[in-house]
Amino acid sequence: MALAEQTLKRTPLHARHAAAGARLVPFAGWEMPVQYGSIREEHVGVRTGAGVFDVSHMGQVQSSGPGAEAFLQRLLSNDVGALAVGGAQYSVLCREDGGVLDDLFTYRLAAERFLTVTNASNHDADLVWLRAHAEGFEVELADRLADYAMLAVQGPRARAVVASLARDELPARMRVAENELDGAPALVCGTGYTGEDGVELLVAPEHADALWDALVAAGAAPTGLAARDTLRLEVCFHLYGNDLSVARGPIEAGLGWCCKEETGFIGADAVRAVREAGPAERLAPFVIRGPGIPRQGNPVLGGGEVTSGTLSPCLEVGIGMAYLPAHRAEPGTPLEIDVRGRTRQAEVRAKPLYRKPEEAR
Repeated sequence: MALAEQTLKRTPLHARHAAAGARLVPFAGWEMPVQYGSIREEHVGVRTGAGVFDVSHMGQVQSSGPGAEAFLQRLLSNDVGALAVGGAQYSVLCREDGGVLDDLFTYRLAAERFLTVTNASNHDADLVWLRAHAEGFEVELADRLADYAMLAVQGPRARAVVASLARDELPARMRVAENELDGAPALVCGTGYTGEDGVELLVAPEHADALWDALVAAGAAPTGLAARDTLRLEVCFHLYGNDLSVARGPIEAGLGWCCKEETGFIGADAVRAVREAGPAERLAPFVIRGPGIPRQGNPVLGGGEVTSGTLSPCLEVGIGMAYLPAHRAEPGTPLEIDVRGRTRQAEVRAKPLYRKPEEAR
C-alpha cells in the first residue's frame, strides 16, 4: 500500500463498508465508500425508497457563549439572528473580496450554542479562518469532528425508517432536535443533499456501527458518494471545489438568496457590488441534447466552463452545471460544449433538472 493511502483518515464505519464490499477511494483526505454495487441502483433507490450515507468526513465546529450569535453573524452570509433555537440555516463563508471559502449548514442548538457543519476538504481551513476572526467576540470555538459520526438517511421512505428507531418525533425540514435512536443519544437534523426528504444524524462514534446496522435492517440501503454526487447534481446543489470556489462569489453561483448584506458579514460589500451591478457570469444547469457526458473543466464554446457533469440516472441524459456569460445563462439558451474533443449540443435549463413525478405535472 502506498504511503498516501496509509495516511488516509477513516470514519468510525470503515469496517462496515469493507465488510459490505464497498469500493473505497481517497476523498478529501479520507478513505470513503464511493459505491457498494451499481451507482444507478443506489441512486434510484434513494429516489424511490431510502438510502443511508456515511458522511462522517464532514466537519463540525461548535460556537458557544454570549457572543456566539454576533460572531457567526459577522462570519456567515445569512441572517444568523433570525435563526431560532432548533432551526437550521444554509450560508456561505466569504473572503473580503466575496470569494467563497465554503458553504455551510448551521444549527442553533440553544440560545448561545451553535453547530456548523463544514465540507470535509475545507474543515481545517474553515477552523483556522473562524479562529482568526474570533478576537473581540465573547465566543468559544470547539472542533467537534472527532466527537461525531454523521449519517444521512435520504429518500421518500427515509423518515419512516428513522422514525421506527426514534424515541421522539423527528424534526421538520430545516429543523434540528435531540433524540434517541436505537437507544443512543443523537442529534437529528431535517436537512440533506439529495433533493429528497430525509434527515442527517449525528451520534457519538461508538454508537455508529449499531445505528448503521439498525438503519439497514429497517430498510435503508447503503449508498456511496458516487450516487450522492449524481443525486445532488440532478437537483443542482453545489459542490465546493467544483461549483463554488474563492474565484467567484455567491451572486455568480446563484446563492444570493442566502446572502444578507445588511448584516455586515465579511465580504458583504463585495457581494452587494456584484448584486447591484449584475454578475458578468452565472452558474447555470444544462442538459446534453444527444450523446455525451460532460465533465468538470469541459469548455463551453463562445465562453464558459463546465463545473460539474454526469449521466443522470433518472433523466438518462448527460447533465451538468457551467459558469456562462450572464446573457447566455437563461433557460432555453443553446450551448455547444467540448466534451473530450467532440462538440456536444446542449441547452440551459431551469433548476432543478430533476423533479419528482408529482412536481413535474
